[in-house]
Amino acid sequence: MAASERTALGPLVGAIDQGTSSTRFLVFNAKTAELLSHHQVEIKQEFPREGWVEQDPKEILNSVYECVEKTCEKMKQLNINIGNIRAIGVTNQRETTVVWDKTTGEPLYNAIVWLDLRTQSTVERLLKRIPGKNKTFSKFKTGLPLSTYFSAVKLRWLLDNVEEIRKAVEDRRAMFGTIDSWLIWSLTGGKNGGIHCTDVTNASRTMLFNIHSLEWDPELCKFFDIPMEILPNVRSSSEVYGLMKSGALTGVPISGCLGDQSAALVGQMCFRDGQAKNTYGTGCFLLCNTGQKSVFSEHGLITTIAYKMGRDKPAFYALEGSVAIAGAVVRWLRDNLGIAKTSQEVEKLAADVGTSYGCYFVPAFSGLYAPYWEPSARGIICGLTQFTNKSHIAFAALEAVCFQTREILDAMNKDCGIPLSQLQVDGGMTNNKILMQLQSDILCIPVVKPSMPETTALGAAMAAGAAEGVGVWSLNPGDLTAVTCERFEPQINPEESEYRYARWKKAVMKSMGWETSDSPNGDTSIFSSLPLGIFIMSSMVMLIGAKYISG
Repeated sequence: MAASERTALGPLVGAIDQGTSSTRFLVFNAKTAELLSHHQVEIKQEFPREGWVEQDPKEILNSVYECVEKTCEKMKQLNINIGNIRAIGVTNQRETTVVWDKTTGEPLYNAIVWLDLRTQSTVERLLKRIPGKNKTFSKFKTGLPLSTYFSAVKLRWLLDNVEEIRKAVEDRRAMFGTIDSWLIWSLTGGKNGGIHCTDVTNASRTMLFNIHSLEWDPELCKFFDIPMEILPNVRSSSEVYGLMKSGALTGVPISGCLGDQSAALVGQMCFRDGQAKNTYGTGCFLLCNTGQKSVFSEHGLITTIAYKMGRDKPAFYALEGSVAIAGAVVRWLRDNLGIAKTSQEVEKLAADVGTSYGCYFVPAFSGLYAPYWEPSARGIICGLTQFTNKSHIAFAALEAVCFQTREILDAMNKDCGIPLSQLQVDGGMTNNKILMQLQSDILCIPVVKPSMPETTALGAAMAAGAAEGVGVWSLNPGDLTAVTCERFEPQINPEESEYRYARWKKAVMKSMGWETSDSPNGDTSIFSSLPLGIFIMSSMVMLIGAKYISG
């Protein structure tokens, strides 16, 4: 579009998309849903111990400021008036837990990321308090199993292990939130009157929220021993929470908030009961809209809130299958094994061979999520022969993402009773055409990818633009812009697909039962073995004694 035409653009809406590996700010035309400009900054992940995953909340916040400013600069260069940005939506990595001091505005510990496994012993301790050690004890209130994945156990660990946080809670200085809460509080003023809130989709991932009453649950807070005064106020996904207090967009309302997977469901226009989407990011998340009725899975899926588009609007629910490691397996091949310098090179390696040659890769780096919920699992590569090379392993890694999707899709089809006839997909990995074709082959149904892949950010922008008091984005079905799509059809026969899937299931079984909370960790001392310690100490005494006598 020519610069002179750009100046005639109508109302615009911005979206902050804060993910596990990067932060982005994107600006959309509210009338056409066209993406006009964006900026992206990568975020560091820290691994202080095996199984621990942390991020710096200040780095996350600064990355948001940077992305907003850089995008506004790019828009000025394109002769687009940033004064037309009428609202901002926030979408975020879910479950990741932050505690900060409301008097200083400083985080009291690093953010514990959703992938983190340090809370396994906390989960096991909590399980002992539940009759029959039933992991699904809170399922009918929260829709979730007791797992390291959700925020309540991360918060419990912080209260048990970080003295600074315990003291801040006692002094009534502490605030808890998922990433959306931390960002909205900071962007709307922070210690100078920032709004401490979250939306129903993010609250539903904490294990402290009753998804039917849409309120924090006093019984669950008592079970986890979480003081309710540190929790954010729960709001709908589409309403004005507060105004930006600094930067190029000072005064613009923040009026949309959705956890990333709910945002992608909205961005894919899955507003009807039975519509589903699968997002391929760091992890992989398949959500199916179940309407205003919460459906409880018998096959390992979780029940979550899909969205609530306004204070007086009803909540819509979804069934979700969550896979911990998807895009993260490509990053692991690149950064840990060094078999490729870029993600694109992994795709090329896989394309070179077109088969895993009987090699199967189960990337259970953080245990297994849906449908198994098995924290003891660890990653394995099996079926290796002397013929296996890095290209086969690259192919097996991509195939693993597809097999994991097949497992959660099978569970969803059983729970819903009506098999999906096609799968709508989005997320960064969908640019990998080998992966998309593999996915269609393994599911034996078409895979449909929108030509505009930024559906997560789009969903947040739609929620913000549709908010009461903003009203620049219509969510009426007739007003929604039709999306052009790329379609991948199955190219192998169903028998071959079933054979490969059965071998994958066999590999999954072999990945289980590797770890317990009693397993020695990497910093175990040799002196933790008493006989060995006595032997070494006595040997050292005799050696010193012999040197003294000979001297």
